[in-house]
Amino acid sequence: MSTPMPSHLAPPAPGTPDLPAGLRGLVADWSSDQSAFKVSWGKAMMWIFLLSDTFVFSCFLIAYMTVRMTTTVPWPNPSEVFALHIGGADVPLVLIAIMTFVLITSSGTMAMAVNFAYRRDRARCAALMFATVLFGATFVGMQAFEWTKLISEGVRPWGNPMGAAQFGSAFFMITGFHGLHVSCGVIYLLVVALRVLRGRYERLGDYQIVEIAGLYWHFVDLVWVFIFAFFYLW
Repeated sequence: MSTPMPSHLAPPAPGTPDLPAGLRGLVADWSSDQSAFKVSWGKAMMWIFLLSDTFVFSCFLIAYMTVRMTTTVPWPNPSEVFALHIGGADVPLVLIAIMTFVLITSSGTMAMAVNFAYRRDRARCAALMFATVLFGATFVGMQAFEWTKLISEGVRPWGNPMGAAQFGSAFFMITGFHGLHVSCGVIYLLVVALRVLRGRYERLGDYQIVEIAGLYWHFVDLVWVFIFAFFYLW
């Protein structure tokens, strides 16, 4: 019975570059993890990134809850702080409700884009991704309007005229960090959508990058649900 040849001594597979024996062994060892877990490196790395990002957002929200429950100064009333003056009356949380609807809708269009990507329907996939980008940009625009309104009313990271001074720092830090994620996601999805439209992934025969981009976008949407509950409903 013959003994299998070690990976670092085996000849290179057809179609692969002729690497030195030691480097071939290193590549084979790293590739064995991909075979063991049945998942691509791109998707695995995205999951690891999202897990680390989950810890960061969790720390922010836990710190916010701690400050909110321990401060002795009255906390600003979200229904009053985030109200818009429409038709002669203050409508509470109307802008936040629209922002939440837009972001959740974008998650639906992204899910459909992934579905059409695996069907190799690049036109519909790209169209839905562009729709997702539009929703994301709309969300960022409304958040910029919200920030502008609060700043004009005197809210600052070091204090505000509506109550506890910690409100401004917590609000700008957490919503700003989330807004940065949405902005990066808009650019990321736009680049992928353009490549889909130009047939890049059709030629490669692999649309998995659309699913990976979708994982990031769904995560951003999920984080907003928690921010919405902690900041605007509590």
